Amino acid sequence: MKKVIFFFPAFSSQEATAPLAILAVSTPLLRAGYEVRIIDSTITPDFQNEVLNELEDALCLAVSLVTGPMIRETAQIARAVKERYPHKPVILGGWHPSLLPDQTLACKDVDVVVVGQGEDALLEIVRHIEAGESFKGIAGVGFKEEGRLVFNQPRPLKPIRELPPKAYHLADFDAYERVCGRRWAMYTSSLACPYNCAYCTNEGLYGRKWNALDAEQVVEEVTDLVARYGLQLLWVVDDNFLVDRDRAVKIAEGLVRSGVKFDWSIQASTNLVTRLTVEELKLLRRAGLSQVAQGADSGSKKILHLMNKDFQKLETIHLAADMLSQAGIRPSFNIIFGFPGESDVERRESISLIMKICRRYPAAEFWTNIFTPYPGSPIMKRAFELGIQVPKTFEGWADFFPRYTVLPWLKGRQHQRVQRMREYLRVAFNRVPIGVQKKHPVNRLVHKTISLPARWRLDHDVYAAPVELWLKNKANVLFPASKPKVDAQQLSTEVVSC
Repeated sequence: MKKVIFFFPAFSSQEATAPLAILAVSTPLLRAGYEVRIIDSTITPDFQNEVLNELEDALCLAVSLVTGPMIRETAQIARAVKERYPHKPVILGGWHPSLLPDQTLACKDVDVVVVGQGEDALLEIVRHIEAGESFKGIAGVGFKEEGRLVFNQPRPLKPIRELPPKAYHLADFDAYERVCGRRWAMYTSSLACPYNCAYCTNEGLYGRKWNALDAEQVVEEVTDLVARYGLQLLWVVDDNFLVDRDRAVKIAEGLVRSGVKFDWSIQASTNLVTRLTVEELKLLRRAGLSQVAQGADSGSKKILHLMNKDFQKLETIHLAADMLSQAGIRPSFNIIFGFPGESDVERRESISLIMKICRRYPAAEFWTNIFTPYPGSPIMKRAFELGIQVPKTFEGWADFFPRYTVLPWLKGRQHQRVQRMREYLRVAFNRVPIGVQKKHPVNRLVHKTISLPARWRLDHDVYAAPVELWLKNKANVLFPASKPKVDAQQLSTEVVSC
């Protein structure tokens, strides 16, 4: 047997594309002569049977996941695999197993965890499985031995320049396009971020050691990727793309010279956006950059300080929106509600920031979340002090996600009020998701009609008797958006304990 099965649990069908982490760890396996099969539940209707059937002549099952709903499908697939193939290893890697390896490995249906980068580690694991050898000594790996949890020495992080290219040819871009309506992919040109925001898990994995590919390599890889697979959009998922200003400009110059036309988006902190000139941003726009996603996070100086974001001033949020708008690039911001220390006063400051920017810069958009202390983030160290009940099992983290979380200091009527406020923010101004969801004309008319009263409510902090939201929800039911051509059936919601 020379086959490895990867399972990728559903993350978001409206933003479906090839799982980047699995494409990354697949390349060393392919180079070593192994066959790789990826089963993504988003594009595979009967994915559980598909996994079980493919495993019959395979060495193992490997899963990549992050904290949240992906854990539910992972736990159920792992249990089904161990019931049919008790001696075939189930291997978990990705952000969640890397940040909570002990608890993840403690799940009875998990045999091995990979902590940190998996390109070299997984190849070694598979070779040991094929040879019938112990996993002892494989750096960055945890495993079970006679019922005990054993963790080998950590694996040193490799700079991104030393990592192999992703195996994009394994991705079924046609299937992903049928699901989300757009042909797109993710790409990584740098790793880590020099900042240490209190809510961010980056330090737990990369230790803030930013490193990047050379501009020439980025231009060569992305132009080939776009041309080869006919991509409309490339989401550059670097934590902070603009750390090296000269590199960003060189990438833009190279893309303009290439003549390859496509849209691409990046993530960057507002202070780094404003280091560029408007002319440099216009160059990035000519190169295809259409959106910059930025963590505004709060409209309150007090909360930004508590978030370890003294490097970002409120003025830079406004300036970034202005400069990007002048360059024809969509300014996209994230706001976090409910961060420890936030009161109604600070929350209103955030609403005021959103209203001012969206009114002045019509292309600007804001996405909101309720604070969730993820494992590996600096604030997580205060979880018990804050009264947060941290899950005690691997599967328990499946519902530890912003839209499901009620915080000790944000619950009951206050929590309901914040959620209602977020709903009004969704309809007050336009947002542009990755997935192309075709709304019914009546639905579009309803949403447009209620946007003005939604803005009035946000201006006056009035959320009682939300008739507009009732009307919106009614329109969504009566005039639903067109369904994707592939509609994967999710696994059952039965409780699975690990």
